[in-house]
Amino acid sequence: MSRARSAANNEGLGGTGTCSDAAADRDGPPEYARLIAHPLRWRLLRELVHSDRAVWELTERLDKPQNLISYHLRQLRDGGLVTARRSAADGRDAYYAIDLASCEQQSWAAGAALHPALGAAAAELTSPGPRGPASRRVLFLCTGNSARSQIAEALVTRMTGGVVEAASAGSHPKPLHPNAVRVMRTRGIDISGNRTKHLDEFTSQRFDAVITLCDRVREVCPEFPSHPALAHWSMPDPAQADPTDQASYPAFEHTVEELETRIRFLVPLLTERSTSDETRRSSHVEH
Repeated sequence: MSRARSAANNEGLGGTGTCSDAAADRDGPPEYARLIAHPLRWRLLRELVHSDRAVWELTERLDKPQNLISYHLRQLRDGGLVTARRSAADGRDAYYAIDLASCEQQSWAAGAALHPALGAAAAELTSPGPRGPASRRVLFLCTGNSARSQIAEALVTRMTGGVVEAASAGSHPKPLHPNAVRVMRTRGIDISGNRTKHLDEFTSQRFDAVITLCDRVREVCPEFPSHPALAHWSMPDPAQADPTDQASYPAFEHTVEELETRIRFLVPLLTERSTSDETRRSSHVEH
């Protein structure tokens, strides 16, 4: 019997159950609570909060067999807490990402299942803006600096009111994509005057975090003397979604929506106060 199958049997998952089991399930904790209560699944979620990761990375970081990691990732995917997509750099790899918006909604629902007021209370605790006055710097990287990283830079500036200073660059800069300009204009943000930059312009600058948005640029991300926290968000290039600008525009809308969600959860990590910068870098963005 495989280790993953044995783990499933030990946890009582995947069985047919009985009528009394079904009744107990109705009175038991929500599936979300059961999923996150497992120590390994909790550790996987904590890892994915910091960065999208491939299975082999999670296997190394958690020091667990690959089949066991894959089994629990599948449980998290089935529960809507984790997503996966094939790497654009190496199709043999898949990057796993935590779906923080789903986690947020399910955590509220779990609270409400215990007491109706808990769901509302959880929603009220979500701050719409950054916490603390200290300035932070974040750099977004992709290949062309023509869409994803430019959009992320502009969203951080808008969403934090300048509390977090954002920059963007690419490993092979190319002209700003017209759909990037167009999709940001629908949100009242004009990036038409932005220039695209090579990442070499920023390697000597200090950043609190450097986030790669492209699987290919992750492979060539340079060392930064300031030792920023490093994270990877595996996002497809919207310009590659369709052959024409008109046809690819919905992919740009999806890119903005995903970045808005990711940045909403990133900002509290960047702006959270701690006793030292080193503690913040090692604990809040990347282990």
